[in-house]
Amino acid sequence: MAFSSTCYNPDGVYRSPRPPVSFPTNPSLSMTTFLFRNAASYPERLAIADADSGETLTFAQLRSTVFSTAAGLQRIGISKGSVILIFAPNSIHFAVTFFAIVASGAIATTVNPLYTVSELTKQAKDSGAKFVFTVPQLWDKVKSLHLPTIFFGTKLPSEIATSDAPIHYFSDLISVPETEFFEPEIRQSDIAGLLYSSGTTGANKGVVLTHRNFICTSVMASGDQDLLGEPPNTFLCFLPLFHIFGLSVITYAQLQRGNSLVLMARFEMEAMLRSIEKYRVTYTFVVPPVMIALAKQAKAAKYDLSSLKLIGSGAAPLGKDVMEEVAKSFPTVQLVQGYGLTESCGIISLEYPQGKDRVYGSTGFLTVGIDGKVICVDTQKPLPPNQQGELCFRGPNIMQGYFNNPEATKLTLDSEGWLHTGDLGYFDEKGQLFVVDRIKELIKYKGFQVNLNAVIDILYAKFKLFPDVEAGEVPIAYVVRTANSSLTEAEVQKFIANQVASFKRLRKVTFVNSVPKSASGKILRRELIQKVRSSL
Repeated sequence: MAFSSTCYNPDGVYRSPRPPVSFPTNPSLSMTTFLFRNAASYPERLAIADADSGETLTFAQLRSTVFSTAAGLQRIGISKGSVILIFAPNSIHFAVTFFAIVASGAIATTVNPLYTVSELTKQAKDSGAKFVFTVPQLWDKVKSLHLPTIFFGTKLPSEIATSDAPIHYFSDLISVPETEFFEPEIRQSDIAGLLYSSGTTGANKGVVLTHRNFICTSVMASGDQDLLGEPPNTFLCFLPLFHIFGLSVITYAQLQRGNSLVLMARFEMEAMLRSIEKYRVTYTFVVPPVMIALAKQAKAAKYDLSSLKLIGSGAAPLGKDVMEEVAKSFPTVQLVQGYGLTESCGIISLEYPQGKDRVYGSTGFLTVGIDGKVICVDTQKPLPPNQQGELCFRGPNIMQGYFNNPEATKLTLDSEGWLHTGDLGYFDEKGQLFVVDRIKELIKYKGFQVNLNAVIDILYAKFKLFPDVEAGEVPIAYVVRTANSSLTEAEVQKFIANQVASFKRLRKVTFVNSVPKSASGKILRRELIQKVRSSL
């Protein structure tokens, strides 16, 4: 690999040291056309395996199934620009559905299956969803949407017969001949996905991602494999496909390169190890809690994991001690960290494979095609290496804005196309990126974003953070009770648990007389954090 030694420029902009690549320039290129552009060269190669069901698809079968499903979508009235909601766990059907939606020119919006009815309803209404894909187990949540529903699977709830909205079945869609598919005119600039993120301003917003965003991200995310001259790899993915990293950086990016994908519905240690052995997995990406579990586990010796070459970690920073412990258990495996956001279609930086120029704590160098800068939070002026400020990025993978939210878009994307992340960090003199903290008032619990202000709106409470070895951070509330109140910790926790998804629930409640505030009345959360840490 030939790398540039210059990353920092006099204009205050950091650039990738990776060799430049050419991104597709044809304006009339869709994600699916790009996905299958070379598939005729390897029709019998494994494309996707479902580790839970045992179902597999070759690249020829994947292509045929995607376009049959797209034809089925057109038959039931889905057309270009329609927003289709996917509310389901990982499966082959999820991946096929996503590709079929974008092939038909429609727009996919994905939802965490752990969401409550109110959270699901909010996203469905905000995105303007016209149809929903789901599994029978989630019908109790979906039925309140009163939307036409397409079911994966065969065991259907009896009450579906009384549904006031049309019901369809995935098995019927994929039986439609692919020759019936009418390919609409799709441009790279057309919207492909609306994936929701808290962003820098709190409330969940639809991140507008185009076909070009996904295409360019896929080139960025697979580029190092090409530079190393690697043969097709096999990726294991248990990270959720409703999340940008699992959907974009793993599923789409790796399949377009001709890599094979093994999907798991959820993480379970022994199931993961069995899948690595069975499918001869070479690459897998995880979140810090899984990396920590790998550092602690002693079961790896039971399995043949000799095929595994690389484990990547993202979603939250990972400490040197954890990386070193995992390295002891997997001495022949490369361990890398990366950084990305929903607003960047999942990727910003990635460490080099083979440990080149490793600095523990770094998320690596910018991927090809991305510019970065660090600005002073107060003056907005660019900062030189080793000075902390807000991280900003620009590139062909950056979102177009927030759906129907020009105010939030203006706060996050400036007139020069820079994405202001709300994250605090710096580049060192070599151009390696370090993400230090979050300016935005969010925490990440097991890789999931928890917007403290959203929980406060429900509870009218004041929150602090508590370091947790496996979760990273956990939501804890400081609650000021009214006079003569008998409110208990259990009552507060139960109230929140009924309002939000499980990963947003309170892990502890502390009752206090007051919370620290600044002269302007802003809650001093950092003082609360420091108070808790000092008591450990």
